[in-house]
Amino acid sequence: MKHFFVKLIPPRPTFHIDMSEGERLLMDEHAIYWKDLQEQGVALIYGPVFDPSGVWGLGVIRSESEDEARLYMNNDPTMKAHLNTFDLVPMNAFMKSALR
Repeated sequence: MKHFFVKLIPPRPTFHIDMSEGERLLMDEHAIYWKDLQEQGVALIYGPVFDPSGVWGLGVIRSESEDEARLYMNNDPTMKAHLNTFDLVPMNAFMKSALR
């Protein structure tokens, strides 16, 4: 298995404080999607990063390939709705639970 760092990029730096009701509903679906990925052992860690220049999302995922990792990202409800974008970078995850 390979590991990938994911940076979820919101549509604007103030997104976490001024999202519309429709955007909030999509983010709720996003949270459910990532919780399910975590329960499947795909998402090792995920959540918001409160960067002073603008909040963004962090994830570390485990997959067979970069193509599979991109598929997980492209199936995120916020990606399907063209709300957020992402960067995906291969990495080595040195976590006890990730080494199994």
